[in-house]
Amino acid sequence: MTDMQDDRHDERRAMWLELFFDLIVVAGTAQLAHLLHGEPDLVDLGLFTVLFFAFWTIWMCFTTYGDVAGARVRTGTMLIGMLGMTVMAAAVAGVHEGRHPQSFAIWYVVLRFVVSNVWRGRGQVLIDWPVAQFSMGTAPWLVSIWVDGPARYWLWAAGLAIDLWATLSFSAHRFQENFEAWTVRTKRQAERHRERRGGPRRPLDITVAYTDSAHLGERLGLFTIIVLGEGVAQLVSIGSGEEWDRTLRVLGFGGFLLLVTVWALSLVHGYGGVPNLRAAALPPRIVLFLHCVTNGALVALAAGLGASLEHRHGELPGSVRWLLCASFAAYVVIGLAGAVAAQLAAGDGLRRGALLTHSLPPLAVALLTGFLGSRLPAAAVVWLLVAAALWGLRGYLGRLTRPERRSPRTLT
Repeated sequence: MTDMQDDRHDERRAMWLELFFDLIVVAGTAQLAHLLHGEPDLVDLGLFTVLFFAFWTIWMCFTTYGDVAGARVRTGTMLIGMLGMTVMAAAVAGVHEGRHPQSFAIWYVVLRFVVSNVWRGRGQVLIDWPVAQFSMGTAPWLVSIWVDGPARYWLWAAGLAIDLWATLSFSAHRFQENFEAWTVRTKRQAERHRERRGGPRRPLDITVAYTDSAHLGERLGLFTIIVLGEGVAQLVSIGSGEEWDRTLRVLGFGGFLLLVTVWALSLVHGYGGVPNLRAAALPPRIVLFLHCVTNGALVALAAGLGASLEHRHGELPGSVRWLLCASFAAYVVIGLAGAVAAQLAAGDGLRRGALLTHSLPPLAVALLTGFLGSRLPAAAVVWLLVAAALWGLRGYLGRLTRPERRSPRTLT
């Protein structure tokens, strides 16, 4: 068995093809954020979660392929992925309105099988992202093509749950041991077959592929940059059509400052868009899961910022307040997980006092604002979240003007 990573070197950067492929993320996040406009309820939030997870999964399948293949990546394969994701993005609004769900499901299934066949054709097994080639989770999606009504969306959720289970329960060490044992058995069977029937012995070379941590971190960070750009676009889009009164200026500046703080925590002092994390602190499959949750929360936060501008003069609806507060609270929890992983990876043990001081006040502000902030205006809610985010950033403030590092320091 051979361990292989194509074209890996320290200074590798995203290729033009990969950057072009990421344009679909711009369109996709805009469509997904639109699902949470107005006054979203739990049904809207559930549909958003399913569609975002599905869209992100397809993006990640093609991204990991490009990461491993490097300069040998097939342009046609990436463009097929881009075309399919374009259709999926265009179908998002229709899915919300009961139109185009079959198109979304069909392209999801097609793209999953395209990527799975790519790995079979390469003769590789991707350890760091097993979902890319194990297609059990696509079975409910395939069935859903012939199902109508809410059952279709429950099937989608079931398929994603299978993928999530495969991601979190997968053991690279155990898989590699089993794979090596299978390889030995296969070789012995081939030898016995040759002895009985004669003929040349065909060597068996099974390749295990791993992702490039630095390059993949850059790709994940670019995704997060695009998501933050959606937050800026929400502020610009709504602000451009309104009177620039004092309330809009205060609220718009608060929203911008909140996005800047998230950028600093996720990209200057994080890894791959996950706040407070450092490279190699967690297995790649766990990092990818955290990246998905982080960016789902940030898309919801961007939608909440846009809605807060729309309701800046009246009472902020409870659903919008909770959209802002819950998405930010989820981001804080992920930041805590990143800080814990970074401290453990540093080998210094957990500094529980620093972790609690860093994370509990922002989390408390977000939750208390959600529960008790029914009479607060939109500007007050946003600025409370800004204060909470700055509190989380306070340990890094002295380093903001220093050059960015590939492996950020752990939280102190």
